Amino acid sequence: MVAPFHLGPLEEAAAAPAPDSDSPAAVAVVPTPASTPPPTPPRHQRRRTRRRTVTVLALVVVVILVLAAVAVVRLGAPTPVASVTDTMASTVHVASAPVALPWPTTGQAAVAVPSVGVDVTSGPETPVPIASLTKMMTAYVILHDHPILADQDGPTITMGQADVDDFNNDTVEDEANAQVTAGEVLTERQLLEGLLVHSANNFADTLATWDAGSVPAFVVKMNSTAVKLGMDQTHYADASGYDQDSQSTAGDLLKVAALDMENPAFAGIVRMSSVTLPVAGTISTYTPLLGYQGVIGVKSGFTTAAGGCDVMGLMRTVHGVPTLVLAAVTGQTGGNVLLDAGFVAFNLANGASTDVGSTPLVHAGQVVAHVKVAGHTVSATATKAADVLSWPGVSAEQVLVDGKAITAGAKRGRRIGSVMIVLGGQRVVVPVALGADLPKPTLLQRLF
Repeated sequence: MVAPFHLGPLEEAAAAPAPDSDSPAAVAVVPTPASTPPPTPPRHQRRRTRRRTVTVLALVVVVILVLAAVAVVRLGAPTPVASVTDTMASTVHVASAPVALPWPTTGQAAVAVPSVGVDVTSGPETPVPIASLTKMMTAYVILHDHPILADQDGPTITMGQADVDDFNNDTVEDEANAQVTAGEVLTERQLLEGLLVHSANNFADTLATWDAGSVPAFVVKMNSTAVKLGMDQTHYADASGYDQDSQSTAGDLLKVAALDMENPAFAGIVRMSSVTLPVAGTISTYTPLLGYQGVIGVKSGFTTAAGGCDVMGLMRTVHGVPTLVLAAVTGQTGGNVLLDAGFVAFNLANGASTDVGSTPLVHAGQVVAHVKVAGHTVSATATKAADVLSWPGVSAEQVLVDGKAITAGAKRGRRIGSVMIVLGGQRVVVPVALGADLPKPTLLQRLF
């Protein structure tokens, strides 16, 4: 017989029928509470919130657009230009050394080497009569006021009675002269030839009157020009030098002589041993030693008051470079004073040429500048060597002259400019190029 099955208390409760909800004994069932939605903000708050959101978004868009515009501008900007800084000394001094020259025992003397910018005198100078060396200034003023080329004749001047009278007077006074007749037509060049080659005093007066209207007016020009040229110890009283009050020093005379020799017309005339004129015929030079061992002029002079005077131009090849050396001598005495003065001047000029040296200033491959751009620095180097003629104690000036603007990305060998070297009359140009490629800026450098 099977034992009856009894439910436990828990099972009985589960198996019991649910009480009727209408029954008083019904138990209330509490539902599980759901998430409570947040209270809806007032309408005006919702509008403010929307406005703020729109404003923030608008600002973000503006910032993005501005940044994009800046990026476009910077990326489209020209390639940056490099800065160039030279690394050379601006002045180079040549070592001093004693220079012994064969100075004359009488009178005054001076030597100049225009290409080296040096002039040396025999000692303290005082103005003395200079005779026909005056004519170097006469010619300088004429060629300044009426320039002609080396192969030009220039304007014509018709000789009048005053010119004839001047010639006759010079003949009586035993002054250097060249014959003229009334109505004779001479060119500017012919008058300069007679003035400088044969030292004709009457030609000096004719040129002076033609230029300034009268000799005194021309002398004013001569003295004004002397001041401009720094000839502080020079005073002219006439255009020919016959007047003993036309005075100067050897050092001053070389200042105008150097400028005269830069003029091809003047330099060509003083090389002439003679000149042929319509009336005067062939007349010879008074310049001693012309053509002797490189002598190319310049001008001689003599009066009783001045003694023998000479300014000599001598050409020498010095360290492979044709070089003009000038010497001036005044106050020489003796037998043939012009020839004596000429030999003194020759010895001085010849001796000075041996004291001209050659100084290396720049060598090929030398770093002469730094080129910097976008945080990178590249050296720039000289593409060739440069030597200059020199003299003990002189100084040369060096300066880097930039060429076209150098931009990032320029390649090795690109010319960036030149080194300009100046010493006396010498001007030496040395090209300068990049020693390596100049990098371009990175993307970040271009943006920021």
